[in-house]
Amino acid sequence: MNEYHFPENFLSKLAGSPGFEAENFIKAHQNSDSPTSIRLNPFKISAIKGDRQVPWCSEGYYLDSRPSFTFDPLFHAGCYYVQEASSMFIDHILRYIKKEGINKDSDGIKVLDLCAAPGGKSTLISSTLKSNDLLVANEIIKTRVPVLADNLTRWGTSNTIVTNNDPKDFGRLKGFFDVILVDAPCSGSGMFRKDPAAMDEWSAANVKLCHQRQERILADVYPALKEDGYLIYSTCSYSVEENEDILDWLCAEFELESIRIPVETDWGIVESQSTQKQAWGYRFYPDKVKGEGLFAACLQKKESNGEVPPAKDKEHQKANFKEIDLIKPYINEPADFFFFKVNDDWLAISRDHKESLAILQRYLYIKKSGIRIGKLMGKDLIPDHELALSLIVNKDQFLKTKLSMEQAIQYLRRENITDLDSQDKGWSLMIFEGHALGWAKLLPNRINNYYPKEIRILSQQSS
Repeated sequence: MNEYHFPENFLSKLAGSPGFEAENFIKAHQNSDSPTSIRLNPFKISAIKGDRQVPWCSEGYYLDSRPSFTFDPLFHAGCYYVQEASSMFIDHILRYIKKEGINKDSDGIKVLDLCAAPGGKSTLISSTLKSNDLLVANEIIKTRVPVLADNLTRWGTSNTIVTNNDPKDFGRLKGFFDVILVDAPCSGSGMFRKDPAAMDEWSAANVKLCHQRQERILADVYPALKEDGYLIYSTCSYSVEENEDILDWLCAEFELESIRIPVETDWGIVESQSTQKQAWGYRFYPDKVKGEGLFAACLQKKESNGEVPPAKDKEHQKANFKEIDLIKPYINEPADFFFFKVNDDWLAISRDHKESLAILQRYLYIKKSGIRIGKLMGKDLIPDHELALSLIVNKDQFLKTKLSMEQAIQYLRRENITDLDSQDKGWSLMIFEGHALGWAKLLPNRINNYYPKEIRILSQQSS
């Protein structure tokens, strides 16, 4: 790539930005490829090893080459997520503010990932949370919600709710969240090396438009943050207008205090401060870090907007204890869970989140809550795919069928599985290297593959 391939006025607009060095920046785009990195799922330990750890994320690793993740069953089992390394810095911010005392409340914390699809930062947040913490992963664009829900299903945790709402809808949840992450829609210049086509979309006018949209999103969601709660703001843009200028606007418009996040010098992250309010920000340039462009900042709220009213008793559905007793054997530690029904499906979420679920149902459009267990047919359970990949499934209640690599790919394609010698009959977890991929029904003369057709592998494996 040559310099003139950058959009007109792009480099001149960046001149003077904190830490920007034009020559090295251009060389990084000309002469180096975008690195490949993954982040391991701490709840699904596997034999996967990276080649070098991402400095600011203990579960993040660089790979020397990019394998075909589509044809790795452990990816589909949720053992890791393919995520750009710079964006893993959110992990460092979260762990720092939790260490500083955000988790003093024994009731756990509530975190909102406002612009969550496809789910990289949501699965990252999930990895930092305890079972009595709650993650609400929201996606504004309806068509992007399924991939978000699928990625969180793979991660396996039960303390997650997926919603499809506009930021203004959260304004009614006054003081509900301890942490809100706004990974804001932006002009995307930080992705130029990874996605050169993004250059065609960049313009100074689009940067201005993004700045205005970012202000609206932040203003809409701000009331939902509780007093002393933390707002984490990030973009994949280099533009001061979308980064430091937004921090100045936030500190001028609201009672927010900038939080300085400690970083190691050898990480290569550029620490910046906004012009007017001296708010701290953290810039990632591809010539300085092994990653793409990112800006991130953390602020703490110093005022109260009130609190959302508690749930009323009538908002909790009447329990069907007879059916719940049939469901419980399929769940690890069933006494820890609140069981509820959506249409014909039974779901489970930690009892800690029963009240929060009722409040969220009052204000938001919920697409996924906790773990979908399945349907009861008489006294028998037809298990859902979410249960198979979850951390709460009681595997001792089901048959378990071990698959080879070839059989696992056949299963993930939703094809017939060859050379499977089993005399068992009934629902079976299909297992690859100790991790569940989904369900199959073992019958005397055949195997019914119940892997969801919406997420089956469609592409052909290259030789």
